[in-house]
Amino acid sequence: MQADARDYDAIVIGSGMTGGYAAKELTELGLRTLVLEAGRPIVPAEDYSEHRPVWEMPFRGRGDRQYVIKRQAMQRSSVSFDEGSHQFWTDDIDNPYTTPEGKPFQWFRARQVGGKSIIWGRQVYRWSDLDFEANAHEGIAVDWPIRYRDIGPWYDRVESFIGVSGKRERLAHLPDGPFQPPMPMNCVETHVADRIRSSFRGERLMTMGRVAVLTAPLNGRSACHYCGPCQRGCITRSYFSAVNATLPAAEATGRMTLRPFSIVRHLTVDPSSGKVSGVHVIDARTRVSHEFRARVVFLCASAIESARILLNSRTAQHPEGVANSSGQVGRNIMDHIKNAGANGRFDGWTDRRVVGDRPNGIYVPRFRNVSSRHADFVRGYAFQGSASRPGWQSRIQEPGIGVALKQKLTELGPWTMNLNGYGEMLPREENRCTVHPTMVDAWGIPVLHIECSWGANELAIQKDMAVTAAEMLEAAGAKQVQPHTNATTPGGANHEMGTARMGRDRRTSVLNGWNQAWDAPNLFVTDGACMTSSANQNPSLTYMALTARACHYAVEQLKRGNL
Repeated sequence: MQADARDYDAIVIGSGMTGGYAAKELTELGLRTLVLEAGRPIVPAEDYSEHRPVWEMPFRGRGDRQYVIKRQAMQRSSVSFDEGSHQFWTDDIDNPYTTPEGKPFQWFRARQVGGKSIIWGRQVYRWSDLDFEANAHEGIAVDWPIRYRDIGPWYDRVESFIGVSGKRERLAHLPDGPFQPPMPMNCVETHVADRIRSSFRGERLMTMGRVAVLTAPLNGRSACHYCGPCQRGCITRSYFSAVNATLPAAEATGRMTLRPFSIVRHLTVDPSSGKVSGVHVIDARTRVSHEFRARVVFLCASAIESARILLNSRTAQHPEGVANSSGQVGRNIMDHIKNAGANGRFDGWTDRRVVGDRPNGIYVPRFRNVSSRHADFVRGYAFQGSASRPGWQSRIQEPGIGVALKQKLTELGPWTMNLNGYGEMLPREENRCTVHPTMVDAWGIPVLHIECSWGANELAIQKDMAVTAAEMLEAAGAKQVQPHTNATTPGGANHEMGTARMGRDRRTSVLNGWNQAWDAPNLFVTDGACMTSSANQNPSLTYMALTARACHYAVEQLKRGNL
């Protein structure tokens, strides 16, 4: 074990969505901060390939299938996995986990500086008290220790920094923010939005997606130019990522030390005070162990990995892992249920076509269990989607040869539109991860066994998604409307959360209302692990707002001598 002689005020574990934001806030507040990242550094000029056409790629955009099947069989299931982005996803062989037979869980992971912020979907929606109060109203799990008034100013702060384009709709259950101008809808989307508003008398509406992609320059970052494959990186820094925004801001303070290839084995605890004293790290390349110390630690490794670190941090005082006196670490895994909705064809507008590749779609905010109660389920869902005209790809299987075939391939098909639902998952203690008794990863660290399945409420939500999506398309005049409900695996939405929940009582939760561990007051967990419920909105904006709030609280507590 090599102990680092340098003195840090703070250690941040993880450099992605929340780790990058913690690094920015802590360094700007004056703390000398060490950021530990398990993966490699990212050099945008070398690692990004969003402007590289597929015909210049070795496998023409399809990837090395033999390698992928062998080393990334799970990661390839992600919607943003392709030849240009596969290097941003982990190696499944080096990083294994287990699930019960017949109960799969898709755990998508990204180990590099910036984490999954390089490959995320960039959809950002605020929560409201409809979400924060739901557990308490329905007697499910435990109550959130915060309400919208506690996080609203931090949503403002985060949105102003990352840059969010969107339209203000004045919905109480989907609060507005300081948006940049929204990306425009195309002609069919505009038509559908108008018909939904008039047909459902304001109960349902369709707006442009709120997305962390710039439509106007911000802090040296350029507006988006609609090149398309955002999962391959963004050299113009138009979409938000830790690499594009928060880590450069932290670096500019001169108070950040970024250490890649640093795999956290466990946290160390001072037996006299009960506080976390430091972090035990294994160098990914040399396998040499190091220990780093700081006055405060922010755990931002992603929901399930953060639970793994806590569970592996066993001491005489913490036999079940650090911060786990409640027994809640690893429990209440949540995701969003998807793979249900509808699509349909629209006649007309044959003189119109889409120009560019807009990195955004439409959004239909939640309308179930908002003003009235549904008989079959609690909570709700939202839709994302878009309208487009199929190009040559839709005709690649058609017969033909020569000039006639080439001419056919230049002709666009009719307009179609899809609506795809994302529904809330309820927290249940039996959905959990535990340390595997024998299996370890490539660095000898015990791995996780994950047990997670949908409940009756999620499946009822999924069924209703197909019904209401078809209703809206039919009301808009679509032809050949096809509702669909397909099997989906937990984890598939890439929104895993809930393994170290916030709460009001240390007996039933891991963290208090400031993301502070009840059992170790200088430990803060601000990634998806902290979530007490899942709502149906994409969660990353809420993670970042909670992170900024917790950072300011932690620094204030340090100044007062409470940590």
